[in-house]
This record gives sequence, C-alpha cells and structure tokens, in this order.
Amino acid sequence: MSDIIYASAKSMAQAIQDKEVSAVELVDAHLARIEEVNPALNAVVQIAADRARAEAADADAALARGESMGALHGVPFTLKDSIDTEGVITTGGTMGRKDYVPDADATVAARLRAAGGILLGKTNTPELTYAGETDNLVYGRTNNPFDLSRAPGGSSGGAGAIVCCGGAAFDIGSDTGGSIRGPAHYCGITGIKPNSGRVPRTGHIVPHGLGALDSLTQNGPMARYVEDLALIMPIISGPDWSDPFISPVPLGDPADVDLSGLRVCFYADNGVRTPTAEIMAAVRAAAAALDDVCASVEEDLPRIIPENPDISDMMRQGDGQAGAMRMLDKYGTTETHEWMTRQLKKASESIVPVGEYTAVLEQVDAYRSAMLGFMENYDVIICPVSSFAALPHGLSMTDEYRSGMNYTGTYNITGWPSTVVRGGTSPEGLPIGVQVVARPWREDVSLAVAQYLEGALGGWQKPPM
Repeated sequence: MSDIIYASAKSMAQAIQDKEVSAVELVDAHLARIEEVNPALNAVVQIAADRARAEAADADAALARGESMGALHGVPFTLKDSIDTEGVITTGGTMGRKDYVPDADATVAARLRAAGGILLGKTNTPELTYAGETDNLVYGRTNNPFDLSRAPGGSSGGAGAIVCCGGAAFDIGSDTGGSIRGPAHYCGITGIKPNSGRVPRTGHIVPHGLGALDSLTQNGPMARYVEDLALIMPIISGPDWSDPFISPVPLGDPADVDLSGLRVCFYADNGVRTPTAEIMAAVRAAAAALDDVCASVEEDLPRIIPENPDISDMMRQGDGQAGAMRMLDKYGTTETHEWMTRQLKKASESIVPVGEYTAVLEQVDAYRSAMLGFMENYDVIICPVSSFAALPHGLSMTDEYRSGMNYTGTYNITGWPSTVVRGGTSPEGLPIGVQVVARPWREDVSLAVAQYLEGALGGWQKPPM
C-alpha cells in the first residue's frame, strides 16, 4: 500500500475497478500520508476523514454490486481552500470566513464528486488567493516539501505541496497570474491553467463577474502526472449555467494530437527578468527533445511581452483594488494579512481616472491582438514558469518575485491554455518546471506536448520526506 499513493489517479481508479485495492484502503493510505507529512508542511488545513471513509465504503459497496460511479470512482483528492465544499469549512484564507461552512459545493467540487472522487480535505491558500506565497492569518504558512525553509509558491501552494508528497491523487487550483503553474514549478508536479472560459468559477472565492478582470482567473487540475490532467479536464469543463464567461467549446483529446505536425517556438528569457542558468537550460532541453518529434522548433520571442508587467499592474490596480476591498467587506474581514494590507495601501495610491483606465483596457486588447498575430506562426510556445526555483520564505512577496513571475502572467492576459511539467533540478535540489503554452482552446495540444516532455525529461520525483 505504501507505493500506491504515488501512482497516477488514473491508475488508482483502474486498480479499484480491478479490485486490486479498495477505496477504503486507498483513502486510509492517503489520510495516513497526510498525517505523516502535514505537521511539517501545513498544506492540508481541513480534514474530512470520517466523511471520506464513509464515501469510500459506499464506493466499495457500489462496485460489489457491479456499479461504477464514474471515471474517479473511489479516488481520493483534496481541494484548494478557495473552492466551496458543502459541509467543510472554506475560508479562502481570509479571517472573515474562518468558520464559514458552505451549504453547497462549487461547480468543480460537485463534478468531481459526481464522477466518484472522494474529498479528503482542503489545502492552504493566501488571503483571497492574492499572493505568491501561501500564508494567511487563519492557518499560517505552508512549506515546500523539497526544503521546508522555502515557499511552495502561491496561491495553490498547499495543493502543490500535498500532491507532490502523495497525500492526494490530485487537487484543483486556481490561477489568476500563475497560481497553478507557479506551485507546480516550485513543487515539481504538473498543472494546467485551462483556456479562459473553459472551467466554471462558480463557488470560488474570486467569483465570476469581475468585469474587466473576469478573464484572468481559471480553475484547473494539479497532479503528479500529465495523464491525470487529461483525465480530469473533461470532468470539470463546460457551462454550468451560472458562470456567464464559460463557452461550450469542444475539448480535444490529447491522445489524438499528432506531434509531428506541430510548429514549436521557445524562449528562455523574456526580456523582463533573466532566469537562472538551470531554468534556461531546462527550457532548451525541452526544445531539443521536441526537435526530435515536431515539424519545427525555433527560438523566437513575442516582441510585445516586455510590455506585460505595466499593462497587468494597471489592469489590476488602476481601481485601487476596489474589487478586493468589496470582497473583504462581503466576507466580513476586518483584519488582513500583512501582504494584503500592503497591497491595498499601494493600490490606493495608484488609482487612475476612469479615462486612463479605459485606455489601459484598450492596451490590453492591443496586447492580445499582437500575441495572436505572433501565434499564427506556431502551435506551441515553450518557456520558463518563473525566473527562479523555490525561494526562501518571504522573498516571494517582493517586487523581485513579481517580475520573475511575468512568464505566467502573460498567458493570463491572453487567456491561452498553459501546462507546467517538471523539466530539471536546481543546484539546491529544487524542482524546475517548463511551461507549455498552446493556441486558444487547444488544451489537448498543451497536454500532449507536456506528456511527451514528462517522459523525455523525467517528470515528477519523490521529495525527501
């Protein structure tokens, strides 16, 4: 039983169907692993052990009757604490919700449970998911499984840490500027930010309906293996008749993608902040691996990318973070984490007139148009996730960190799908991820390329704990 917690979710589901392991045994094994590693990580902040065991028993009984609940029958998972879970405290990392128990599941939670998945508990996130380090006043700080003195990233840092350690088969993170892809990179797992408009945000702490910012935040799966992202995406995708931004665009199957026809470009430095030598080497190794199977691979950089940080900052902060303050007021939060306090103060000093803000939105559209023009010549972009591996605690709150994460923020602005897969190791033994960006709505292409790179470059590796 000790090794099955490191298997893929797909393999776990098959093992249950083949009656090689029971759902109860699988749930117990994961709960034991959480109990073992969580005191050091502080990744899982709520445990639903009794309910999980009861649901696992029901799953085993159903299987004995010849009934299958779906593709995730009996597979244990965790969910980021920004996603509502019926009957389980969901704080979103903010004090106003420290005792909040939703009476309904978020759309993604409901869909996973309907497919037979079993919720083990909730994973830590910074306040309102608005930080690059996973720390809040409700639960405190989460640590990186490869080095406890370092951060696992944010805002899906709890998810990245516990999935890496085998405490959950998978998790669902959210990504507004890199919050799935950053923790995947820092914790050595895989994760996808789906295309804007693919997965409903209903029941997420950052809701749909944010006007100019509504296209930025996406929910997406995080796992140890790319095949699990491909397994989960069809389950959580599609309209829920609540999130008005979701479109019924068909989701392709990565297994149907012919890599030999793909045109690939890569860049190891975006001109904003140069990554470490090892990160650039990982990107080049990924490009070299694809050169063996794809139609073409060439080094190229969208010339407009260096403009992204200024556009992104103005887009998010030009209103003085009035949207964030409305959320805090809605949730009854009167005491905020120091990072949130600092950001609100900084934003209040950056308010621009309405006319200037609408001009920024025009710049955003021009940026998206220029990026589309660049992508006409390619099917895939390979690039870094960040300019550094996992940082010591506290550093990720600095402006230095924010410029390093521009590699992900670019593709929140465009809305394109982007998958991260481990591609190397830093001199300190920390994971290094590479980012696989595809054309609009082509998650299948992003996942197919990521799965190839997973095999070529090694993918997930066990942490030293």
